[in-house]
Amino acid sequence: MNIPRSVVGFLSSRGLVIATAESCTGGLIASLLADVPGSGACLDVGLVVYSPTGKCGVLNVRSQTIEEHGLTSEAVAREMATGVLALEGCSANIAVSNTGLAGPPPKGTDLPAGTQCFAWRYKRRDGEFMFAETRVFDGDRTTIRRNAALYALSRVEYYFNQLPNVRYARPGSPHSA
Repeated sequence: MNIPRSVVGFLSSRGLVIATAESCTGGLIASLLADVPGSGACLDVGLVVYSPTGKCGVLNVRSQTIEEHGLTSEAVAREMATGVLALEGCSANIAVSNTGLAGPPPKGTDLPAGTQCFAWRYKRRDGEFMFAETRVFDGDRTTIRRNAALYALSRVEYYFNQLPNVRYARPGSPHSA
C-alpha cells in the first residue's frame, strides 16, 4: 500500500487540505505528499520547526510547555498542530505535527531513542478536534524519520473517521441546533 498516495486520494475525495508542522521528520511528511501527482490540491503548508525558538516563534508553542513536558512530548506536538493551523495564510483544515528523537536521547532525558510524538488537529464547522500519540520506532536515524513520517500520514484518515458524526438538520426541524 502506498500511504502517501492513499492520503492524497482520501483528502482530495473529501475536499480536505492538510498542513504539516515537523521537527524530527524535517519536512519528510510534506515531501512524501508532494511526491504524489495531484497533491497540490490538498497540501497547503509544510513547515520545519526544529529548534525550540522556531517552535515558539513561528508556531506559538509556549516555552512553559517545553519546560514542563520537554521538546519530545505530545503537549508540544499539540501546540505545533494548533500553531500551523492558526498561521495567517494557512487554509488547511487538517494539521499533522511531529517532534521526537531520531538518535540517542540528550543527557538527562529518559526517553528511548526513536521516540516520536504526533498530533493531528481537524478543523470543522462544528469545532476543532485533536488527537495525539507517542510511538517508539527502531532503526537508524533515516529509518526512524521515514517510518515516523509514514506513520503520521497513515493516521490522517484513521483519526478523521474517529471524529463525531454531526448531522446538520434543516432550520426548524426537531433536530436543528
